[in-house]
Amino acid sequence: MSASTPLETDYLVIGAGASGMAFADTLVAESDAHVTLVDRHGKPGGHWNDAYAFVTLHQPSAFYGVNSTELGSGRIDPGGLNQGLHELASGAEICGYYDRVMNHRLLPSGRVAYRPMSNWTGGEGGRGRIESLLCGRRTEVVVRKKVVDATWFSPQVPSTHTPKFKVAPGVNVVPPNALPQLWNRPPPGGLPKRFVVLGAGKTAMDALIWLLQSGADPDGIQWVMPRDSWLINRLTTQPGPDFFKHSIGSQADQMEAFAKATGTRDLYARLEACGALVRIHTDREPTMFHLATVSIGEVEQLRRIGKVIRLGRAQVLEKDRLVLDQGALPMPEGTLYVDCTASAVDASISTSRAPQPIFQPGRIVLQLVRLPQPAFSAALLAHVELQNDDDQDKNRLCTPVPFPHRMEDYAPAMAVNLWNQFQWGQDRALRQWIRESRLDGFGKLIVGIDPQDDEKLAILSRLKEQVGAAMANLRKLAAT
Repeated sequence: MSASTPLETDYLVIGAGASGMAFADTLVAESDAHVTLVDRHGKPGGHWNDAYAFVTLHQPSAFYGVNSTELGSGRIDPGGLNQGLHELASGAEICGYYDRVMNHRLLPSGRVAYRPMSNWTGGEGGRGRIESLLCGRRTEVVVRKKVVDATWFSPQVPSTHTPKFKVAPGVNVVPPNALPQLWNRPPPGGLPKRFVVLGAGKTAMDALIWLLQSGADPDGIQWVMPRDSWLINRLTTQPGPDFFKHSIGSQADQMEAFAKATGTRDLYARLEACGALVRIHTDREPTMFHLATVSIGEVEQLRRIGKVIRLGRAQVLEKDRLVLDQGALPMPEGTLYVDCTASAVDASISTSRAPQPIFQPGRIVLQLVRLPQPAFSAALLAHVELQNDDDQDKNRLCTPVPFPHRMEDYAPAMAVNLWNQFQWGQDRALRQWIRESRLDGFGKLIVGIDPQDDEKLAILSRLKEQVGAAMANLRKLAAT
């Protein structure tokens, strides 16, 4: 089917997830542009619609979402594993938040069109088509300015990905989404008493903690951990003046580590020594760092899991054994496998794509420009798009920061990260925009220092003193 009336829009945004929503929100707030969002999901929020019920943000709600609308209440959690730290929005809260942003802010502006359950089928010369997934109707679209690809680093989630391992008949395997429903949807054979969690990332950690907090016996849980991981200490990511020493102080410590590291292993050792990074098992040297963020309380819970399997990735789940890269282990019949092997950012996709500039003729490819903040990055890119007509100058300000997949990827990623920060600092108007942005976690802390607060001034001075040497040494580490 084909619709006869074409839709005209200034910006066509593919994807209504965190990046697409943050980009559109800034366009609406800072211009009179018309924006059309196209998404395959039935509601805004992207992958959050597919996430497991007990998922939360890794880092504070205070700097996630869109620039115009607060997420959360600024609460400090009074208890639980995040006690004493800024609140972390749950998946349900985030989905509700994006629904409100769309229906209470973007659509009422009269300058936003939203096409859920739809595909952008592309086109040339400023024209293309939107196709409904439900009825196949095609809408011709005239894009006056640019098509914005907000799907470049779309995350995978367990409920929608295809596992790479084989599953024999009769083996029970579920995504973490199924765990809270076990009480009324048990697998064949009844409620399980033994669990095997597959995966080494934050999703697996969340699933393990949920099992423990829901009453599962730690001795009845096995964790297939192909690689140990370095983890960001959530204490170092906290906004607000009460956390200045932990956040800005940690930034200063990290700059010193970047400046003095002699190699990859030495860099991670220094970051652990200053408290920026932690690991679950201190007798194991991690070989992975994907920027997952945890509290010390979560680390302590994960250390309760005594049965950790380090024989590589699962290859075959059989009825009485688990076959892995480096061997096989017997498994009791009735074991429930929890598949947490989806990657937050698919390495096979993001590393196979050739790097490309963000701003192109007729096109914008949203990518990270500050690690690890997709929402801030997208909002800043929208602001830069509106303030300058020269794509070359915009790309000078906004170099894509590659997401680290290997241990040695972190130094080059941080080198680009700091280079972007330096470029923004040279632009007075952009520097001011960043300081006023709710998605920027630390800018307000730095400009709001009491001139009589010697302790905070000393921390800030130490931070500034280390930046130049950090940038130079990171480039050296990246080259080697």
